[in-house]
Amino acid sequence: MKCHLDEIAKNTMREKGLLPDFPPEAIKEAEKAELPNVDAEDLTHLQWCSIDNDDSQDLDQLTFAEGSTAYVAIADVSATVQKNSAVDGYASYNTTSVYTPELIFTMLPRHLCYDLTSLNPQQKRLAVVVKMTFDDAMEIMDYSIKLAWVINHAKLAYSKIGPMLEGTAPFNPPEFEKTLKEQHILAQKIKANRQKVGALTLDSGETRATVVDDEFVTIVITPKNAAHELIENFMIATNSTIAKHLQSVGIPSLRRVVKVPERWDKIVEIASEKKYRLPSQPDAKALDKFLRIQKEKEPITFPDLSLTIIKLLGSGEYVVEIPGEEPLGHFGLAIRNYTHSTAPNRRFPDVITQRQLVSWLKKEPNPYSLSELQELAMHCTNQEDQAQRVERHVKKSAAACMMHNEIGNTFKGIVTGASFKGTWVRLLNPPVEGKIVQNFKHLDVGDQIEVKLLAVDVEKGFIDFAKI
Repeated sequence: MKCHLDEIAKNTMREKGLLPDFPPEAIKEAEKAELPNVDAEDLTHLQWCSIDNDDSQDLDQLTFAEGSTAYVAIADVSATVQKNSAVDGYASYNTTSVYTPELIFTMLPRHLCYDLTSLNPQQKRLAVVVKMTFDDAMEIMDYSIKLAWVINHAKLAYSKIGPMLEGTAPFNPPEFEKTLKEQHILAQKIKANRQKVGALTLDSGETRATVVDDEFVTIVITPKNAAHELIENFMIATNSTIAKHLQSVGIPSLRRVVKVPERWDKIVEIASEKKYRLPSQPDAKALDKFLRIQKEKEPITFPDLSLTIIKLLGSGEYVVEIPGEEPLGHFGLAIRNYTHSTAPNRRFPDVITQRQLVSWLKKEPNPYSLSELQELAMHCTNQEDQAQRVERHVKKSAAACMMHNEIGNTFKGIVTGASFKGTWVRLLNPPVEGKIVQNFKHLDVGDQIEVKLLAVDVEKGFIDFAKI
């Protein structure tokens, strides 16, 4: 059965108000772009490496560590993509790259995000380098932010590095063993400190669909490993440091926030079903303790519990933080100051933050007014939501294509959504999500049920179940 996922992806992009194709002037502009000629510090001698997905081509950051000091290099997109240019116009409209099984709709033309603004191996690139030194309590006691030239000395992947850090595979390349171990040790200390203040332990895994010849579809969940945690903790520390820095120098900035969950009562109920008592008022520390206990007790089903909690926490959004005001904070990360800054090739809020930061470094005026930032915060939140809808739709179309021969079969699953819009279930195996169209009354998020597959519609991404 042919899936035609490329056509479905483009049509869904248009339906959700996103542009699937670059305008000709943006492509021409990108083709003429050159590497920036900037006088910056030379840090190419540091043993930088990138750790990302196996197939990633838009490399946003490099990492390095020595003892209690972490270094993060972020690709300087601002030096190549000018505000109000044709490329900037497209990027500021879509605001994010969109990843579907057949097509990737990059935020920047590929000549940029896969080449000139990507921290590709063995290529000298300009970056914003954040250096953070931690004290014994794992608080940042000193930091610096500067423009510098860097070289990615090794392009590494989560799937290979994770087992090495966990001690189940030998280091390759062996010359990176020392720095990777130092990064891992430091990242685990940062993680432990974050958990002390209530950062949530969540691991719903990454669901990825692979399509061969537009027909054969496989869907797998990739669990988080030590390499994911290394990058996650380094990036959280970097984003928090940059947010605090912009606040300290009096620059209004975009913040990424997750407010206190409105459905805390349901989270309390789920914990109670597992013989654990949570306080009646939202408490991140208490929730994380429950999550860590469950991860230890029930590791196989923990991704499903994580997904349930993520759904109940609600989605993040962008807001403008004005220096002097109390920041809203990020409930899931237990951080008061948090921005997005470490992925400028794929997220426009990161470009905005980077432009502000680089302008400050160069002692130039802030490139964004307060009203601009407020409009962009709402726009970026909306477009990110639409992009996620596109990704979900096309994943469901891929899943529908895979499941078309399974109609009439029964599966075990967990309820992932329940509202007036509908009730949704994710199967345990294969890990696909669909709508319960029969016998859905009284179901709620987190319920474990058995369902029968009734029908699929590849074009619409519909997978319909009946609760047994």
